[in-house]
Amino acid sequence: MAFTEDNISQIPALKLLINLGYDYLSPSEALQLRENRESNVILTDILRERLMHINDIKIGIKKTKFEPANIEKAIQKLQDIPLSEGLVQVCNQIYNLLVFGHALEQSINGDKKSHTIQYIDWENPTNNYFHVSEEFSVLRTGRKDTYRPDIVLFVNGIPLAVMECKSPTIKEPIKQAISQHIRNQQENGIQNLYVYSQVLLATSLLETKYATTNTKEEFWAMWKEKETQFIDSLDRLVNTALSKDIEAKLFSNPDIRTKSDHIAYQEKYQQYVAPTQQDIFIQGLLSPERLLTIVKDFILFEAGVVKKIARFQQFFSINKIIERIKPIRNGKRKGGVIWHTQGSGKSLTMAMLARKIQDTINNPQIILVTDRIDLDGQITKTLQKVEVDVINAASGKQLVSLLKGNGDFVITTIINKFDAAVKSLSDNQLTSHNIFVLIDEAHRTQHGIFNVNMEKVLPNACFIVFTGTPLMKKQKNTANKFGGIIDTYPISEAVEDGAIVPILYEGRLAVQDVNRKVLDKSVDMVMEDLAEYHKADLKQKMSRAGLITKTEQNIDQIAFDISKHFQSNWGKDKTGIHSGFRGMVVCPDKLTAVKYKKAFDLIGKVKTEVVMSTPDTRENNEDVHSSESPEVTQYYELLKTKYGQRIDEDIIQQYEKGENIELLIVIDKLLTGFDVPQTIVMYLCRKLREHTLLQAIARVNRVFPGKDYGYIIDYAGIMEELQQALENYSGDDNSFDPKDLAGSLTDISEEINKLSWAHTDLLNIFKTISNKQNIDEYIVFLSDQFIRDDFYNKFNVFARILKVALSSIDFHNQTPEQEIKQYKDDLKKFAGIRVAANSIYLDKISFTQYEKQLQKLLDQHVITEEIIRLVEPLNILDTEAFAEEVEKLVGPRAKAEKIAAATSKYLSINIDSNPALFKKLSELISETIAEMRANRLSEIEALRRLTDYKEQAAKGFSDDIPDDIKEKSRNIAVFQLLKQESDLIDKEVEITKMFDEIVSEFEVVDWHKRTDIINKIELDFGDYLMDVFDVSIAKADELTKKLIDIAIANR
Repeated sequence: MAFTEDNISQIPALKLLINLGYDYLSPSEALQLRENRESNVILTDILRERLMHINDIKIGIKKTKFEPANIEKAIQKLQDIPLSEGLVQVCNQIYNLLVFGHALEQSINGDKKSHTIQYIDWENPTNNYFHVSEEFSVLRTGRKDTYRPDIVLFVNGIPLAVMECKSPTIKEPIKQAISQHIRNQQENGIQNLYVYSQVLLATSLLETKYATTNTKEEFWAMWKEKETQFIDSLDRLVNTALSKDIEAKLFSNPDIRTKSDHIAYQEKYQQYVAPTQQDIFIQGLLSPERLLTIVKDFILFEAGVVKKIARFQQFFSINKIIERIKPIRNGKRKGGVIWHTQGSGKSLTMAMLARKIQDTINNPQIILVTDRIDLDGQITKTLQKVEVDVINAASGKQLVSLLKGNGDFVITTIINKFDAAVKSLSDNQLTSHNIFVLIDEAHRTQHGIFNVNMEKVLPNACFIVFTGTPLMKKQKNTANKFGGIIDTYPISEAVEDGAIVPILYEGRLAVQDVNRKVLDKSVDMVMEDLAEYHKADLKQKMSRAGLITKTEQNIDQIAFDISKHFQSNWGKDKTGIHSGFRGMVVCPDKLTAVKYKKAFDLIGKVKTEVVMSTPDTRENNEDVHSSESPEVTQYYELLKTKYGQRIDEDIIQQYEKGENIELLIVIDKLLTGFDVPQTIVMYLCRKLREHTLLQAIARVNRVFPGKDYGYIIDYAGIMEELQQALENYSGDDNSFDPKDLAGSLTDISEEINKLSWAHTDLLNIFKTISNKQNIDEYIVFLSDQFIRDDFYNKFNVFARILKVALSSIDFHNQTPEQEIKQYKDDLKKFAGIRVAANSIYLDKISFTQYEKQLQKLLDQHVITEEIIRLVEPLNILDTEAFAEEVEKLVGPRAKAEKIAAATSKYLSINIDSNPALFKKLSELISETIAEMRANRLSEIEALRRLTDYKEQAAKGFSDDIPDDIKEKSRNIAVFQLLKQESDLIDKEVEITKMFDEIVSEFEVVDWHKRTDIINKIELDFGDYLMDVFDVSIAKADELTKKLIDIAIANR
């Protein structure tokens, strides 16, 4: 025997939570503690008792309790949630209350002062009460109905975590669970619960994800447990039996689970049960002490509008650092290196670490060091956005002044400020062991991994290095000297976890017709006055400068190819809608960048802009392309006129918002530390090497809705440099190994090679169909839900890989045109079948993530007379629109399937309002469809019957309903139910009218929620049945309950 589907995940989750230390509250117990108000989500009595218990006002050695009036004020403060200010803004207010407490005035011995009351005892977890409840009904905003999360966890009566449990047997269970969370957070949902909730969980035994409030689906994350003591104890927790009382309570409500569920539970746990991914997930995130740690130290708000929660690698690396820095040996704390791949949240890790250090170490001083002015500005802004107090040290003198002070803030600066700091200090070193230096990408600087001047200024400081690329072999001994590797999170793991997207690489070549003989002769003429060794030296410099790649013809050719490639894949579609994605073009110098800008403008396909430093700053230029060239100076003046003094900031802002800039043309700036998730492609028109290369390509790996890959299109031939970089960064000392860099880039051909397989896989679904030209046969074949789900998945895989292939020039060059045409034709064909199937069978599946990309693909590569769009499921009550949609379908079979699916969906949703009729109609529809599919009933006759059933469902009654009953939908449903009672034949009208009279007498606002009213209706109507018609007590009770359910459904 097995659990019913809804409890496959939920019962094991509750059992583990109870064994972890949560007290179980049944839904009715929880409602009572909520003052019997479904709009109230706080367990008020528990919160009141805990506020009294965990809070004392300390004056000297004396302790005084908060007055009852202040306890009530604290509760009221927590309950006053001005949702009109916005969900995340209110979340921020609530979070600050929970973490920092609330100041209240109270007089003690005549001395009136403010004292802080805490809602949670963060320092002593055992002082808090932990509860778990299920099927937690919450009244929707502005509505009379409720939403009901599966599991809610409370700390001191405050709902800190919400969990949706789904069966692994349903389609995309985690996607459905996340969708439910997102739905619940809408304005007409239950935001009054989610403003308190800090951790949101979606689980289905084998797959799990978590997030916090207002997180988009793409950013829900996996949890991997790294603490062995947790893993070792999980076996015991999963297999520990619940007490008999708790077990009985868990299975006491027949509305939640059946006797069969209880028997299945007992059978399952009579033997050893291996922990599942769900168990690891729940223990890792929701163990009482772990939950408090995550909520207090690993949630932050970015710019007040985005709420973020740490990913597992951030959580464990920060905790590793904190444990490492606590001991002081020989006057110093041990530091080390954190390598987390680019795009996995390094800046937020540093922000959370700074906050954690401030909470853990007495009077710490924290300095965050970068090696470039622009990165210094970026990290300062990032810290400010997440509400970390930060001061930027603009000079060495200011740096020393700030370090000598004792402020509770983070200092940001660039590494060369330490040169001036040494001179400013003279021989007076800053010897505190409570100074922490967080260095961003230190091995990129010319000063080496640890700048000697930093050591001079701060001899006892703790140095912690953060990098997005592994250390090169020659740098590792230095790293080990300062503590070694603390934690790693390589590229392959980040891709697997969905923290970043994989990057596809494609090399392209601008074919140039160079007359080498004539060119050499002309060069010799120019250099005829030079000595031979000078000639050789100059030719070598010219070769290194790549002058041929900077010719106008080459630039024009590449600019045209880039324009075509970007517009084809991410530009506007036929309707004028833009994909939302953007790209970067990397140039060797400023003059070339300006030339690319002019070429793009002349072509007119994409909107571009150049980001560069001021012309007198020589940025990676050879003499022949000096930044002082008139063209560069002239263009820079144009930028100043257009954007004012804040050129870079305004350009980046427009790029981030997608306003007027689709491609950003860059030289060195923005190749590192620049994170815009919408950046999907980087066009390399210059050589990059080692660290800079690995950093640059990571600009396209950030996660964004609809982004399956990042793309590197290489016109400069970097493959050799990339291989060299991988060799330099691969490890030979067990600190890093070659797999650390696995997944840096995937050649696009590897992905394209999967196309034939994906195409065959899709076609094989329909291999038994005899007439491949008849769409009706496909639609009928897809009537099986399992086959349909398989089709949807395989179509999406085929469309995604074909999109990649069609973006590749090698694919077009190496694949026969007829084969490409076949792929395109099948894309169009199966896109149409997908739309038709989804429309006819009204599947609860959203293609919004893929539809814009698919539409772009169809527009660009398939000749079609119309734009394929998904149709929204239609209501059968909208007669005209429904008829119009059905009429579009070809053939009676397709029309019959459409009507059957739509009507069945309507009946299943509304069955409670007229169970007798709607159950009968559902059975008739199923029988008709089965007969038609078995060819025992003609398609024409099936269509006629189904049309009749649809009309009956829309009307809500059959033709035999008396006119005086038709006035109310409630009476129609009651009458039709009574007609099934053989003991009451010919009495249906009389009984229906009496039931209506009794219910009408008690109809007040929300009468259906009041047990006293329902009891009175049951009593009065039951007496009527027994007195007038001599119905037995059992029969009267059964019939009364059924009719009351109908009355509630039709209220």
